[in-house]
Amino acid sequence: MRIAVIQQACSADAAANRAKLTQSIRQAAAQGAQLVVLQELHESLYFCQTEDVDNFRLAEPVPGPSTDHYGRLARELGVVIVCSLFERRAAGLYHNTAVVLDTDGSIAGTHRKMHIPDDPAYYEKFYFTPGDSDFRPIDTSVGRIGVMVCWDQWYPEGARLMALAGADMLVYPTAIGYESTDTPEEQARQREAWQTVQRGHAVANGLYVVAANRVGHEDDPSGQTRGISFWGTSFVAGPQGELIAVASQTGEQTLIADIDTARSEHVRRWWPFLRDRRIDAYHDITLRYRD
Repeated sequence: MRIAVIQQACSADAAANRAKLTQSIRQAAAQGAQLVVLQELHESLYFCQTEDVDNFRLAEPVPGPSTDHYGRLARELGVVIVCSLFERRAAGLYHNTAVVLDTDGSIAGTHRKMHIPDDPAYYEKFYFTPGDSDFRPIDTSVGRIGVMVCWDQWYPEGARLMALAGADMLVYPTAIGYESTDTPEEQARQREAWQTVQRGHAVANGLYVVAANRVGHEDDPSGQTRGISFWGTSFVAGPQGELIAVASQTGEQTLIADIDTARSEHVRRWWPFLRDRRIDAYHDITLRYRD
């Protein structure tokens, strides 16, 4: 399978963001991509740098304008698209949601972000209700895709549950960057930890991992910080954690990678982690903390 990961900078102009993404999706399809993965909240700036009720106007229903647009594009090009949006589920109930559009333009499934951060410049708990869609892969014409969103990517539990439910790969739309006052050394540690933990999910579960991050600098509208510089570095890793393709840290890029999902089974035969799990001894994993 050929995968395209689209890494782009966003602006406050939603129409311009969509037009740029649409052009990149068309170009990826022309290069033979069968699965196209977009970054987190790609229709707008990353608005969670501040707590502002006016930002709720950016939310939309599912199905809605974004899913209609990317669904038509998926059908026209014969590709599967993983997109991301600010979902208005009901009055006062909002989610950070990934939507998978199949090759016929239909909504194959959704994943509402399960882990919601609340850190300086990432005030997502103000906007998003934690997801209730569980960790279930989405069946598509190119396989079973275990889609999660950004902060979900740090948690091995979600990756494992997706694997146990038969996912063929793990896909993470992402928006993550540097805190402006961190030293270059600390920035490098954070970026490398982000990539390393996801490569660990690939190894522990014998699956391909696809991470699509945004890039570029976005100012803090409140002026309280110097904004976020998103670190790019979108990547595709194989079932032994090997890096198959890695994007730039600073530039827009459409990353193209060819994968063979049948290889996952071969790797699992060599490293039978699922066989050797001690499921009889893991009952405390559901505790908040074991005293």
